Amino acid sequence: MVDSTWGTQDGPRDVLGPVAGEPAFDDHRPPRSDIVDDCVHCGFCLTTCPTYALWGEEMDSPRGRIYLMKEGLDGEPMTASMVRHYDRCLGCMACVTACPSGVRYDRLIEDTRAQVERRFDRTPAQRALRAAIFSLFPYPRRLRLLRGPLRAYQASGLQRLVARTGLMERLGPTLATLESLAPRLGRVPAPPRLIPARGTRRAVVGVLTGCVQGAFFPDVNSATIRILAAEGCDVVVPRGQGCCGALSVHNGREREAQRFARRLIDTFARAGVDHVVVNAAGCGSSMKEYADLLRDDPRYAEPAAAFAAKVRDLSEILVELGPVAPRHPLPLTVAYHDACHLAHAQGVRAQPRALLWGIPGLTVKEIADPEICCGSAGIWNVLNPEPAAELGDRKARNVLATGAELLVTANPGCLMQVAASVRRLGGEIALAHTAKVLDASIRGLDPGALLRRS
Repeated sequence: MVDSTWGTQDGPRDVLGPVAGEPAFDDHRPPRSDIVDDCVHCGFCLTTCPTYALWGEEMDSPRGRIYLMKEGLDGEPMTASMVRHYDRCLGCMACVTACPSGVRYDRLIEDTRAQVERRFDRTPAQRALRAAIFSLFPYPRRLRLLRGPLRAYQASGLQRLVARTGLMERLGPTLATLESLAPRLGRVPAPPRLIPARGTRRAVVGVLTGCVQGAFFPDVNSATIRILAAEGCDVVVPRGQGCCGALSVHNGREREAQRFARRLIDTFARAGVDHVVVNAAGCGSSMKEYADLLRDDPRYAEPAAAFAAKVRDLSEILVELGPVAPRHPLPLTVAYHDACHLAHAQGVRAQPRALLWGIPGLTVKEIADPEICCGSAGIWNVLNPEPAAELGDRKARNVLATGAELLVTANPGCLMQVAASVRRLGGEIALAHTAKVLDASIRGLDPGALLRRS
């Protein structure tokens, strides 16, 4: 078995050992052997895998991790080496797009991570970090409580002073990463709960407000609601929304993800909507997989499948409906960044571009190496700050090389990650969610409103 050691550029060793004397996987949803056997080890995934691009390690490629899964299925114990390589995967799913054999690596890595979380002992420090993350990020109300202190920190000038002293870097890479990712906050009113369609009603839709999106990018939610109403939708924003479970399911916390999913299904069932619209790529990809997540639940298996069939990314529903609201010119040059869980996990690539191309005066540029993740990957950049920064800087260089005035993408994690890297490189480009650009065109706003620097 090929092994590699976390060096200083990769992050710390974060695991202790397996459940003694037992095979790697138990009988509850192990990685499926039929999917493992679909891999012919052709290597088409290698050039699209961010960790293989970073380190060139076979076991840090999708086919290498599948080899390790095969060993586990054959009865080998779950070793520290295995877990390090599983943990290093960003879950970007670029390999799923690249694979000519159609291997569902996404299913394999999610089932494997759930096994790791149940059956492997991490160090106390890593358990504490993960516990802190998952006691905060999946809870919108707790995140919103951070807005006041964070705004005060940014407005007081203390953030600039801390940056000059390098204090955060000395305190640790995780704190430095969290501080660098925090977006600049302003006063933004909460999105309305119900807004009627303009003109003829074409659909009734519910909007997911999200956790990070709702707390740190409420303006994106407001823009999403205005666009949908302008395009003939009655828009409902159900009260009591919680987390969709995306962060949990992507990190092996299966029961927690199922709990979040059940609550969200119930919340939107009461709303009585035709579609559930999502403007965060990671959330949408997980919500579309609720049928699989809850397939063994006798009460929720059928409602989960029905719910998943209603989920649409904002760009999907807008293209399905077709435009009715006039677009005003936006004479800007933008670069469009494919969020991994939109392009690879959901297969949504053409729709956002079609919407941007439909704006008069807007020029859309493509970014080099679009298949390589920016390094955000949910909480991967918090757990692995140094390699994540390297991937972020690579993406930022490619973005800046387009010469665009504005970077457009459809995921809050990508916006924060690329913005941090642009600042670190000393570059200049504005960043905006796709919804903000469409909203500006429909409302006829001055293009300058979109060009606030990152």
